[in-house]
Amino acid sequence: MSRIQATFQALQAQGKKGLIPFMTAGDPEPAWTVDLMHALADNGADVIELGVPFSDPMADGPVIQRASERALAKGVSLAQVLDNVAAFRRKNSHTPVVLMGYANPIERMGLEAFAQRAQAAGVDGVLVVDYPPEESGAFAAQMRAHELDPIFLLAPTSTDERIAAVAKLASGYVYYVSLKGVTGAAHLDLDSVAGKIPQIKRHVNVPVGVGFGIRDAQTAAAIGQVADAVVIGSRIIQLLEDATRDQDDQSAAKAVKSLAEFIAGIRVALDETAATRK
Repeated sequence: MSRIQATFQALQAQGKKGLIPFMTAGDPEPAWTVDLMHALADNGADVIELGVPFSDPMADGPVIQRASERALAKGVSLAQVLDNVAAFRRKNSHTPVVLMGYANPIERMGLEAFAQRAQAAGVDGVLVVDYPPEESGAFAAQMRAHELDPIFLLAPTSTDERIAAVAKLASGYVYYVSLKGVTGAAHLDLDSVAGKIPQIKRHVNVPVGVGFGIRDAQTAAAIGQVADAVVIGSRIIQLLEDATRDQDDQSAAKAVKSLAEFIAGIRVALDETAATRK
């Protein structure tokens, strides 16, 4: 059983919903990445999505685009991201880590070489934004051969055929993009999400995480009522930007503290909502 599957089984047994924060590796500073990952894990994250910096992140809004630009400007590569995961694993052997990014860095490394190195580093799942399920059979097979969960995106426009195609390949969980557009948008339609989840669950037998447009404890708790997990990305990147704007000697400590407090607040809101359902 994978770490991701075990995590979701434990959450289900406790009547809880998953919290999946996203951060870009190498941002705000490459040396802070592992400490920030521990801050997430220590304050309620169930799975960490670690973004691999890329020069043309077409699905991401301006906040995450800036994070990628900052990390790339400091020389952060896919190999360094894998080193970050390996360093995180030296102190944390239980929190699943999912790499999220684009095909180009993986293909430059080579799919098999990437899968081997990701497994050795302690990665648990891989989500490649520009790998459509119809063209991802070899990718999914290579991931599974190295005990990595291939994770796929679904959207409000996903048809039954597309959902069924994802269902054949996906493991770990699927990531439902709750709105049309790029990350960081704010027009979250809770009724639309609630209506789409049952359609997805008719086809997939893995948990459904929902992201895009979730910016605070209130919206996270509302999504937690209909989904298996909540994914938060742009709000975290913005928070780290704000915490390090002054660029002083305390920037690293402020970033860790700010991130820890934010994630802990989301965790409390999700758990309180779960408690009221019992």
